[in-house]
Amino acid sequence: MAANLPFLTEKILFVLQPKSGKKLFFWRVLELGFFFVLLGFIARLIEGQASPVHAQNWQFYASTLSLFLVLAWPGFVWRFFWRKPGL
Repeated sequence: MAANLPFLTEKILFVLQPKSGKKLFFWRVLELGFFFVLLGFIARLIEGQASPVHAQNWQFYASTLSLFLVLAWPGFVWRFFWRKPGL
């Protein structure tokens, strides 16, 4: 769900309206990264409450980022391919 949030609205982080009225793709990518880090932080907190946190290497983060990007595909398709211009 969080992977699709940047594609749902034209507001930056659901708060700031861009001056041009349309959110640039750059902001969508930044939001995607923000939500990835936020969910990773929340998952680490939950894991820390249940058991000792297992140390991860770069391969773990690369694969979870790839999965996060794959899960963002429906929102990307909806925003850029299915929607009619001007909506």
